[in-house]
Amino acid sequence: MSKVPYEVYTEDVEALSVLSPDGEVINKDKLPALTDDQLKEIMYRMVFTRTWDDRAVNLGRQGRLGFYAPVSGQEATMIGSEFALQKEDFICPGYRDIPQLVWHGLPLYQAFLYSRGHQHGGQIPDGVNVLMPQIIIGAQILHATGIAMGFKLKNQKNVAITYTGDGGSSEGDFYEGLNFAGRFKLPVIFFVQNNGYAITTPFSKQTASKSIAHKAVAAGIPGIKVDGMDIFAVISAVQEAAERARNGEGATLIEAVTYRFRPHSLSDDASKYRSKEEEGQWSEKDPIARLAKYLEKKGLWTEEDTARVKEEAKATVNEQIKKAEQTEKMTVSGLIDSMFEATPKHLEEQKADFE
Repeated sequence: MSKVPYEVYTEDVEALSVLSPDGEVINKDKLPALTDDQLKEIMYRMVFTRTWDDRAVNLGRQGRLGFYAPVSGQEATMIGSEFALQKEDFICPGYRDIPQLVWHGLPLYQAFLYSRGHQHGGQIPDGVNVLMPQIIIGAQILHATGIAMGFKLKNQKNVAITYTGDGGSSEGDFYEGLNFAGRFKLPVIFFVQNNGYAITTPFSKQTASKSIAHKAVAAGIPGIKVDGMDIFAVISAVQEAAERARNGEGATLIEAVTYRFRPHSLSDDASKYRSKEEEGQWSEKDPIARLAKYLEKKGLWTEEDTARVKEEAKATVNEQIKKAEQTEKMTVSGLIDSMFEATPKHLEEQKADFE
């Protein structure tokens, strides 16, 4: 029996890139086949999402939102991965992955209700295949694995995708999910957005593994590392993983190396553990600026287009936050009733006592 040298697992793997920071295609073989309209739609979503993020941060500081996790810098991983899916596919998000839910069909005002802790923020409309964001780090990985098992048992050609950060890849649920998916060849994509820090803990202190992608080896599934600031690399990787899953070839682990320009949350001070030099280096890889350069060279996008989308996004966010704020206030009775089609007798009695 041949032996694989240990050095194979201690060497880093190069991240897949398709588009250079200057907007030049450097890997034609992995360039997704996208129409001009699709390219403009992707750019629209990225600019809209960053503008929405800017506004949401301000809303949080005004007390008009509850918990909010900023996303600026991670638009390529979020927008690109969702765009590569079909609407019938299922998304199991972490707490930061709100953009994927909204672009998959969740109304924006409900995302705001979720942030405000309102029960109707989790009332998913029919036909929108998402779960609500999971606060427990890594728990969504098990949910996606279970949904994928359901797809397989029903012979459905659908895919489940789940997201976590690099910190989530240190959780037990992460390894359990990968192991189960590998054993049963489940149609699930494990998408890790490695932004270098689990709140304040740098990736180098989380694991001895050279990459998260390496961790696929033990589960017997493919692991790929991509440039998470390159939306074409993300789309290409997710499309290939989804195709494998639909063909019965099982799960894929994708590590997207990215960078979040804002702090971990509104209560975090990233300046305590990240340097200005580091932030400056990553800003040169801004996923929106990178795609804009590519589209401008093709004559598909201008600065005026960016300005137009920003204004549209601001107006939409203002409209949707007002709708969330005008939603009827929660009550204990309403919360109990919303949990059941027919409220059990013992809870009816408790409601009466409370009222």
